[in-house]
Amino acid sequence: MRRNNVILFLLTILALIMLNSGCQEQAKVEEKLKPTPTGDEELATVVYDPNQPSPKMKFEKVTLDFGKVGPATKSNGEFKFTNTGDEILKITKVSQCCGVVTKMEKDEYAPGESGTLKVTYNAPAVTGRQMRQLVVHSNDKINPGVRLTIRAEIVAKIACDPNKLKLSLDEENAGCGKLTIKSLDNQPFAIKGIRSTGNCITADFDPTVKATKFVLDLKVDMEALEKNQKGSIDFNLTHPEGKIAYVRYDVVPEYTTIPQMLIVFNAVPHKTVLRKVLILNNYKEDFEIESTSSKNNAIKVINKSKVNNGYQFEVEITPPEQDKQLRFTDVLNIDIKGGEKKSIICNGYYLRSKKDSPEAK
Repeated sequence: MRRNNVILFLLTILALIMLNSGCQEQAKVEEKLKPTPTGDEELATVVYDPNQPSPKMKFEKVTLDFGKVGPATKSNGEFKFTNTGDEILKITKVSQCCGVVTKMEKDEYAPGESGTLKVTYNAPAVTGRQMRQLVVHSNDKINPGVRLTIRAEIVAKIACDPNKLKLSLDEENAGCGKLTIKSLDNQPFAIKGIRSTGNCITADFDPTVKATKFVLDLKVDMEALEKNQKGSIDFNLTHPEGKIAYVRYDVVPEYTTIPQMLIVFNAVPHKTVLRKVLILNNYKEDFEIESTSSKNNAIKVINKSKVNNGYQFEVEITPPEQDKQLRFTDVLNIDIKGGEKKSIICNGYYLRSKKDSPEAK
């Protein structure tokens, strides 16, 4: 009997051990099946539910085409929209763009309510096709920024003949003759003002007279022109689609250098390169060279000879020691007796590495 009790006790202990072991294994399996925390719970965002009430901004059109307009004119138009949603639409901002001014009637629109975005387009003075864009920002959750496009073709309504002047310092009145300004659409206009760069070019006109064409005798102030050798003549007009007309001018310079820039490719430090430079007087007048100099001492004049209307220089260009830069620069200054100075820029470009140099081949 005692022996049986011992055996029964041992069997009970063994069963308890097996049961405990099985529970531990089950616990391990359950632990493995638990999802691993990823932190997404903290990053969760609210997703828009289309079934929830929301405002919606719907435009009748998103492009406004003004067609053909005159330079420097104003054109007015509008974009119409409706709040087709079921909550109040709030306009938060209308982004501006160059040449466009906008005006909104108000900032909030009830469901079903319509509104208008008024637009004023200020055309530039240059001709050609133009496109501008602006963005209307709102609390529309689906489309919070509606992009609108404005188009126009700038077409000249006024023509100037000639449309560019080439003037000369050795001719009477700089060789400037008559200038014709005419309307291309037969719309009469008056000249309200004339302005030129440095006030070097003027003309007589009567601001009370209207016509479809004016022929002006331009008058040149030679001293002012010499100080302003490139610019424009601007005409202030009353034409409804051509408020401004302009004519550009430039003056034949007294001196020309050939070439206008010196360039050295595949430069090697301290390896001299020879070049020729001409300086000519465009008015065929004699002149003298007072001196020449090099800004960074990379250019040296080794010979100067007289040629028709000017001088020819033979120059040596010696690239300096190359540091980390792939190029070097210098300026050849030519001082002309009487005060004028001409400068020729020199740009040199080194070989990229020593293995590219002629000595390495």
